[in-house]
Amino acid sequence: MQLAKALLCQIIAGFAVLLLSSRLPGWGHDFWFFLTMQALTATAISSALRQPAWWRFIHLLFLPAAALLLSLNIAAWVYLLIFLLMTLVFWGTVKGDVPLFLSSPAVSEALATILAKENTRNFADIGAGLGSVVAPVAKKFPNLRIVALEKAPLPWLIGFWRCRNLANVDVRLQNLWNCNLSEYGVVFAFLSPLVMVDIGEKVRQEMQAGSLFVSSSFAVPEWPPEEVVELGDRQKSKLYCYRIRSCSNCPQHGE
Repeated sequence: MQLAKALLCQIIAGFAVLLLSSRLPGWGHDFWFFLTMQALTATAISSALRQPAWWRFIHLLFLPAAALLLSLNIAAWVYLLIFLLMTLVFWGTVKGDVPLFLSSPAVSEALATILAKENTRNFADIGAGLGSVVAPVAKKFPNLRIVALEKAPLPWLIGFWRCRNLANVDVRLQNLWNCNLSEYGVVFAFLSPLVMVDIGEKVRQEMQAGSLFVSSSFAVPEWPPEEVVELGDRQKSKLYCYRIRSCSNCPQHGE
């Protein structure tokens, strides 16, 4: 859906700038000025269509960057290779879902402290990326059974390789929406504001009473966290900790 919106933004912006340049003699004949106006217009349309913030950034840079690369006379296969690599890395973004976010070492350290307090046997990272959380956690807790889910092929491959010698980690190429969370005492996610309502419903419906859902940076709307852990990393990360209650139909789901 987001990819279709992005294409629509570019097409509408191109026609709008062409129409305006045809009505204003002398305006728009400069190639780079034309590209800049097209990029700004596409970005504005993207904002009006309420696309995620990272799509606006893509619209702003797409055509100017493409024109710059074409001016360098790079072989065509290089563009194909870059496209394939970007698709494999940002698979979720291309499909209109969750982009790749990387967690800092401070996040894995704070999560290790939480896991020690929870004393759980099963832990899941739903959107594990490159394994930047599960790898250090697995080393600290060799008896903890860890499942790491990642649906973007290249990050999954990197995470799989990174955890290849960690017997307690199962790195799966799997969409988080197809996973049942009932068996995990702690579930961690670093996803996107766009999916937090849906992920909140998923963990409330599937996780057992007393278990803990930890979300990095993004809170679940209308669900007061049990605790918010503020970290001192460069991103000023926060871990929102949600205790699963037995009353899943309560208005606030946390009381």
